[in-house]
Amino acid sequence: MPRPPKLRRDLNETAWDIVQAATGQGAKPKPAGQGEPNPVAAERGSLGGKRGGPARHRKLSAKRRRQIAKKGAAVRWKK
Repeated sequence: MPRPPKLRRDLNETAWDIVQAATGQGAKPKPAGQGEPNPVAAERGSLGGKRGGPARHRKLSAKRRRQIAKKGAAVRWKK
């Protein structure tokens, strides 16, 4: 049975990668959690937005939607 990958890297491994990247001999390290996106998860996430927005729209009153829109516009134009 193969060993699972380490969750955290050793300090020496991290230092080695930094030196390799700084001297141009190795690939630049990626930030933690910045791997390739999972296509199945991305598809599920987009479906949630397509369903959730209209459902929220139906649930909110016209007055409350207007309040939310005014607040969003105020924040955008404040910049």
